Amino acid sequence: MKFLSRVSGILIFLSFIFVIFSYFFYSDFKIYGVAFIWLASSFLFFTIKSKKLILILLFFTLLAFLYSYINGFYIDFKKAFSVNLYLLTLLIAVGFLKLIATPKREKNELPRGKNSFLKTYFGVHIFGSIINLSALLLVADKMYKKAKLTPLQMVLLTRSFASDAYWSPFFVAFAAALTYAPNLNTIFIISFGLFLALSAFLITYIELRNEDFSSFYGYPLSFNTLYLPLLLAFFVLLTNHYYKDLQIILLISLFSFLLTITFLPIKRGLVESIRILKFHIIDDLPKMKSEISLFLVAGLFGIIAGSVLLGLNFSLPFDTFDYKAASIVLFIFIILAFVGIHPIISISILGDFFTNANHTLLAMTFLMAWATTVSTSPISGLNLTMSARYSCNAKEIFKLNIIYAIKMYIVCVIVLFIMSKYLGV
Repeated sequence: MKFLSRVSGILIFLSFIFVIFSYFFYSDFKIYGVAFIWLASSFLFFTIKSKKLILILLFFTLLAFLYSYINGFYIDFKKAFSVNLYLLTLLIAVGFLKLIATPKREKNELPRGKNSFLKTYFGVHIFGSIINLSALLLVADKMYKKAKLTPLQMVLLTRSFASDAYWSPFFVAFAAALTYAPNLNTIFIISFGLFLALSAFLITYIELRNEDFSSFYGYPLSFNTLYLPLLLAFFVLLTNHYYKDLQIILLISLFSFLLTITFLPIKRGLVESIRILKFHIIDDLPKMKSEISLFLVAGLFGIIAGSVLLGLNFSLPFDTFDYKAASIVLFIFIILAFVGIHPIISISILGDFFTNANHTLLAMTFLMAWATTVSTSPISGLNLTMSARYSCNAKEIFKLNIIYAIKMYIVCVIVLFIMSKYLGV
């Protein structure tokens, strides 16, 4: 089984290389990227511990396929098997980026008090926006070694990390938004997303202002590696300025990998860098098996389910995708997430029905749904990780964050109203 796992890691890496190569140089090679990622997912599928959701999706995918086949509905199989491929490419790229972006573990004694809370909150948020879950795990592991996580620590970890999804172009949520709303205005999205992230912090700070922080201990991260995200953003934005037709998601993926293989030898030496990269490819990449399987199957289900809806002449109950429609869609996505339907599934099913919508407003709606639910839903990947790794109670996390989620929904609706008016929708 370990042999298959390592082979899968190589296949995942080859898929990444072929996808990047096919986009920038020779498009016919994309089929190899699709084949390798699906093959790797097949090898790793039986080693996934919690695959109930994936099995349910596969079951309904089969039902939707049979219904479409019997009724002669058209299915775009090429799109069905590759729709979330670029999203996964970004996920793989960020995995490489963490090899050079992970902050040094400097503190043995964890600092206490309100200042520690603030520094840890922003540390998790900033580094989480670049290296995703790795930043949260780094801090939470350090906290958990001292004692069971307290409610204050759970609030900090879930909200500071989840609010990254409002704006970070390195987050999977952003990749999903780009997949279904490729013509979005990136600067516009990041600007409003940062406002939402700041709002999330202010709401959290106001809620906790009367709490006793004397016994709170955090793990502030060093900010001396901020040059890396700034450098990455510079290369991406500069290239996008001269080549506006290139997809941001592929630019981020490309430069993340190039920066890794450039800076890693400088920091660790050539021989050590080769060892680190080898270990990452054959041992770390296969650990992405749950995310890879979920996103592949969700994309497959979304396209085939969409074929059924198109075959039945389904249409959205509104003609114009303005702030009112966006607020309703956002509410539906949030409720679906709370009952167990991951935002990537909702987006995969309904994404193609918004082709005539303003892509910036649509993308912001997707990001809002993702960021608002991931900190609260008991079955989100974040909270499942918190439950499994740190013995947190998913219901307790839900209770700690549900009022926060309601407040953020209200803020999101206000932002959607402002965006809609500004965009003239």
